[in-house]
Amino acid sequence: MEPTESFHQRRLVSDLVVEKFKSSSDAEVKQSLFWRCRRKDTEFCEYIRRLLQNPLFRSFMISVISLNGVLLVLETDYDFMHNFYAYLEVADLIILSIYTMEILLQLYVDPLNYWRSGYHLFDFILLVIAYLPYTIDKNDVRHYRTWSIINGFQALKILKLISYSRDMRSLITALGQTVKAVTYVLVLLFLLMFIFAILGYGLYGDPDTGDSKNWGNLASALFTLFSLVTVDGWTDLQNELDQHGFKSSRAFTIVFILLGFFVFFNISIGVVIMNIQDSTQNYERELKAEKQAALQAKKQALLQRQQEEVNMLIHQQKTSEYKTFSELVEDFKKTLHHSDPMVLEDFCASIPFIDLYVTSLDLQDDTVYRLQELYHELVGTLNSILEDIREKSMVAPETDLKS
Repeated sequence: MEPTESFHQRRLVSDLVVEKFKSSSDAEVKQSLFWRCRRKDTEFCEYIRRLLQNPLFRSFMISVISLNGVLLVLETDYDFMHNFYAYLEVADLIILSIYTMEILLQLYVDPLNYWRSGYHLFDFILLVIAYLPYTIDKNDVRHYRTWSIINGFQALKILKLISYSRDMRSLITALGQTVKAVTYVLVLLFLLMFIFAILGYGLYGDPDTGDSKNWGNLASALFTLFSLVTVDGWTDLQNELDQHGFKSSRAFTIVFILLGFFVFFNISIGVVIMNIQDSTQNYERELKAEKQAALQAKKQALLQRQQEEVNMLIHQQKTSEYKTFSELVEDFKKTLHHSDPMVLEDFCASIPFIDLYVTSLDLQDDTVYRLQELYHELVGTLNSILEDIREKSMVAPETDLKS
């Protein structure tokens, strides 16, 4: 057993060495690839990144997209298009060049992660669509129809506003989340319509005595039921059934409207509203988390700056003539102005406290002076009362003697 155990131990050690060598070799390969692919223009790349994230640049792009929308509206006026055709062409080329510059800058900053964002892919597709009219000769009669259709899709460029609005992106995300649930609801609604279409065809689709216009085949029956689901002109459809003598068709119509419109149709609306509400709550939580993260970053930056200042003072203490850090601080206090806020070890020695204390003493002096004036007035009043009493007491004996 001992040779077998030693063999297994040697085999295990060799496997560990091989795995370690593989892992180290993989790490070395990745590191070598990283150093080969590492950008050498990091400062300029960071500058472009800050430029793209600048609120002024975002406002500029939103203004350009809005101007593009205004120009698309003006192009629908034939007289304006005929008189200012050259100016509109130049403006469209300038706006297209701005869109191209934006996408090229984004590709320059992060060429790999750019294609991982759905909004960036959507912007790139819009840019490709914007270039398609310039690849077709509109003066050729054979291609003019194609050019007109492609030129009509230029209105999609207004959708670039979605990538610059977080609220719109949140709404698009909510709609994307509702697709699955709404799809199931629509499938159930289609099954319900299919059942009622077969039933309506059997009840009211007779070509001689029935309503063959609305229930004569499966396609017309489904279209009629779609009108009933949307509650669009359902009374006219019911009147046609009544004119053909189908009085019991009212129960059929009412039951389908209750199931199709009030149940399935409103369920799909409720699902959309619930998902939009959840997406809005998540968006508010993300904003709150971002604000807290920004506040925490500011606190960390402030603490780091204070730590750097303290380290600088300590370094100055080591390289200066001061013996202790307290001497350095005391000398630093002498360089401060009277308006600089400062926390001292002895609170009573601070200038704000002395100012407040002197003000309170002045108020106390004023209060004492007012009290003294009140005391003098009281003494004068009492003195006058005593004199009146004495005069009355002296006048009373004289009247008694005369009597």
